[in-house]
Amino acid sequence: MQTFFQQVINGLSLGSIYALLALGYTMVYGIIKLINFAHGDIYMLGAFWGYYVINVWHFNFIAALLSAMVICGLSGVIIEYFAYRPLRHSPRITALITAIGVSFFLENGMAYLFGSNARDFPQIVKQVNYNIGGVRISNIQIQILATACILMLLLQLIIRYTKMGRAMRAVSVDNDAAQLVGINPNLTISFTFALGSALAGAAGVMIGLYYNSIDPLMGMTPGIKAFVAAVVGGIGSVPGASLGGFLIGLLETLVQSVGLSAYKDAVVYVVLIVILLILPTGIFGKNVKEKV
Repeated sequence: MQTFFQQVINGLSLGSIYALLALGYTMVYGIIKLINFAHGDIYMLGAFWGYYVINVWHFNFIAALLSAMVICGLSGVIIEYFAYRPLRHSPRITALITAIGVSFFLENGMAYLFGSNARDFPQIVKQVNYNIGGVRISNIQIQILATACILMLLLQLIIRYTKMGRAMRAVSVDNDAAQLVGINPNLTISFTFALGSALAGAAGVMIGLYYNSIDPLMGMTPGIKAFVAAVVGGIGSVPGASLGGFLIGLLETLVQSVGLSAYKDAVVYVVLIVILLILPTGIFGKNVKEKV
């Protein structure tokens, strides 16, 4: 049982990172029905920004986290403005191909500018391990989980209780009707990209602190897993994305604990296939009937 609870703690820490990434996928899809495959690379930008400001400007964890959220939020807005907005009325496959192109541009651009070798992320938080009933929990795991939960709670409050949050919900339901009541869809969509990208930037800093290593391709696999988490939870559903992220994190660590580390990625995709066969709309997704 000690081993089981140890893996649950590890899974919740990793799952909180996937949850933050999945929220970006699900919000963008809920607003403009786009799968933003460049989202994982925004997470990579956040990690590199945290690496830079900690090493050069000697920021602490909170300052590095907040600054990464600001920079990644701005990056998300710029990408939406130049890459996605001109294609908003184009076929979905065009926007999807563009998202993949933006992803490759960010990955290869960072590799060209800073090299493709992995870098050691500075450990600004000294690790302290606590032993509770035979289960080891580090202060870094607690900090990551608490920070992720606070950010998810703040996101929920923004969506439910702010004017821009109400605008996001209105645009996601009916873009044309939202415009008729005075909502600016371009501003709302840009705000959605900023929110999702800011969460990805925070996740990038926390994963650097957790794994102590970053590289230009680090966003590829977590980005896909976060997309799987969003689909499992019900893409378009904010609570579903959070739940899906934690489930994927728990699944991955439990698979590793039984000696199947080589198959941890494959198991995630198998779960995706099973969910799509049993619950095509995900756990919290809703079946929407379209008139033809």
